[in-house]
Amino acid sequence: MTAHLTQKENFLRVARGEMPEYVPVSSFFGPDAPLLTMADPCILGSFRGPGGGVDPWGVTFVTGEEINFAALPKPNDFILIDITKWRDVIKAPDYSGFDWEAAAKADRQKYVKDPDQTAFVLSGYADLFQQFIGFMGFTEGLCAIYEEQEEVEALLDYMLEHSLYITKNLLHYYKPEGYYLLDDTASKLNPFISPKLFEEIFVPRYKKCLDLVRDDNVPIFYHNCGRCEDLMPSMIDIGVNVWDPAQIENDLLGMKQQYGPKLAINGGFEFRMPSTWPVVDEEEVRETVRDTYNRLAPNGGFIFNGMITSLDYFDPKVQEVNGWIADEARKLSKTVYN
Repeated sequence: MTAHLTQKENFLRVARGEMPEYVPVSSFFGPDAPLLTMADPCILGSFRGPGGGVDPWGVTFVTGEEINFAALPKPNDFILIDITKWRDVIKAPDYSGFDWEAAAKADRQKYVKDPDQTAFVLSGYADLFQQFIGFMGFTEGLCAIYEEQEEVEALLDYMLEHSLYITKNLLHYYKPEGYYLLDDTASKLNPFISPKLFEEIFVPRYKKCLDLVRDDNVPIFYHNCGRCEDLMPSMIDIGVNVWDPAQIENDLLGMKQQYGPKLAINGGFEFRMPSTWPVVDEEEVRETVRDTYNRLAPNGGFIFNGMITSLDYFDPKVQEVNGWIADEARKLSKTVYN
């Protein structure tokens, strides 16, 4: 099949709920990584980079090999102990005098190497749940949600003003091709809070940010790891276009049948380590990729994204198996819609 659309054009078709020419293949590494650039604008600082740092709210983040170089709030170093005292502790970042126009120009040059091939997708910093948990930690934060809901909501409204300020300026100055809401609210087994509380506390506040994005006709990408399917219907209702990463703990086929291309599934694949590792059958690996395409690719609304993530990426065997996965995905990408 001869493709007429660029990776970027084809990818954005899926993000807008349209039928693509071929299945986009996305990954964090390798030749397909430039499919999109998910970037934190420089106004947020570099606390998620190597070595960690302090975020704009004053939360210290750490990173390292033991946590796969993810940035996490420093353990047992929480800035808010008593939710009823948040007004004395939590102070919104001051961005007075920040040059948004210059920042947008610099960030585009930094993150977008090929604007004809790469979709510029920006984090809007509307991660209200994760930021709140970063203030208090999981134990105290979740207890506060259940025991002091009014105080939690008052704090979230205060935080929301910051998210709205960031989002408005991102849309105006950066003109992104996608808006990325990253807010993990689930474990591998279940959401951290009930769908009822999620819909009461978080969804209306997300909506205020996403309404701005939808008004600019920018596709909305929602990152939520783990088994979060119980929370997805309300997020789709407020405008989410792409679920990233849609992990296999969820009923992805059921979600696809219910929502069709209205909700693009970015992910849907995970290679489970065999007991024989590092002895792996290449054909079996490729067959798992084909099975994923057979289930999730029909009628569009699918972006393949998957590899081994539980082991050292730089291990030669891991790279070999990831190479099989990526190769099979690229082969199927251009043939499945023939």
